Amino acid sequence: MRTPVALLLELGVILTVLSLLGTVARRFALSPVPLYLVAGLALGDGGLAPVPAARDFVDTGASIGVVLLLLTLGLDFTVREFTASVRRHRTSAALDLVLNAVPGAAAGLLLGLDAGGTLALAGATYVSSSGIVARLLGDLRRLGNRETPAVLSVLVVEDFVMAAYLPLLAVVASGGTWWQALLAVAAALAAVTAALGASWRWGHHVGRILAHPDPEQVLLRVLGITLVVAALAEIVHVSAAVGAFLIGLTLTGAAADRARAVLGPLRDLFAAVFFLALGLSVDPADLPPALPAALALAAVTAATKVVSGWYAARLDGAGRRGRLRAGTALIARGEFSVVIIGLAAPGESRLAALVTTYVMLLAVCGPVLTRFAPTRPPARPSTRPPVRSAAPRPSAPRDGARGRGPGPVRGTPPLPAPPRPGSGRDAAGPG
Repeated sequence: MRTPVALLLELGVILTVLSLLGTVARRFALSPVPLYLVAGLALGDGGLAPVPAARDFVDTGASIGVVLLLLTLGLDFTVREFTASVRRHRTSAALDLVLNAVPGAAAGLLLGLDAGGTLALAGATYVSSSGIVARLLGDLRRLGNRETPAVLSVLVVEDFVMAAYLPLLAVVASGGTWWQALLAVAAALAAVTAALGASWRWGHHVGRILAHPDPEQVLLRVLGITLVVAALAEIVHVSAAVGAFLIGLTLTGAAADRARAVLGPLRDLFAAVFFLALGLSVDPADLPPALPAALALAAVTAATKVVSGWYAARLDGAGRRGRLRAGTALIARGEFSVVIIGLAAPGESRLAALVTTYVMLLAVCGPVLTRFAPTRPPARPSTRPPVRSAAPRPSAPRDGARGRGPGPVRGTPPLPAPPRPGSGRDAAGPG
């Protein structure tokens, strides 16, 4: 089989560039996600150096990258922990929906978009990027933070809302009837409920099936089952990311540890490809005309996401810094917004340009704001004067005139008797 030389060359250049950008980002303790997005913008259509031969591979790799990111995210939790967290964050999810979907819907009405366009813009401003946030939490080593379960609960609830939203948007954008939209939403919700029930009841059996002492077998089994479930989720109009997350939840204990170890390098590779693909999907020429409206919308919805994350983290007992970290982590938008563009934008060129510019702004600025969110309290200057250490007091000299030393100190053993003359010891006794 003959491999196209252009494909190998472009892929080699892409991976080398991503490696250099990752090195630069980590040199300054930043996440490489914004740099990957900017690189995609430069390598896409209309950019500085397009890569047409590698485009199909990058698009396919991006889909796998989202699946792997959410799979490994699910490996850090159990179904019981997750369902308890989601129940606790029902009010957080409702607040997140209202605060972030309403600005998009209002902007759609002000811009004169039709029902499909208004619904699409509301969804684009509502849903955060699970892929970007999952990578950020890992890059910044915040998976063990107190506020992280709240962030993940909000993210996964958003993904479940997308399971009902995307079929509804597809029907509305195509001009379907209300009963067709209702039927599509009911089918998607039934599929999600069945998947959760199966994970809860038979998850331990899945772990036994996928467990194996050989790392190669673990990799093939876990990845194969995950891709099958992700495909089935897409068939019923549920996000592939939700299906991958459910597989991650079913694996616990030693099985989850083995899967996490063998999937780590593969996840990092395809996650980088995913962020590159987001940038590749944007034509730089579309950005300037929509920039003013996108900036205003981005400023408003970045603030509302911070409020959503703050409230969710407060329910989990996080402090002020943890609440701010949770809010900034949710700012980034990404893959779902791109899907929304594909469903609703063919008849709305203004919507495509606006959402594309909006996504790029928050996909780049969100990780930067997350990186610089406070991680520890600032050192408080002391108002007390420095404590000066007391100089050691010299021991009292023995009173040679009276032939006796200082008085005994309570709690200390008595001094030894003075040596006899001629014993070779110092006649003065111990100092």
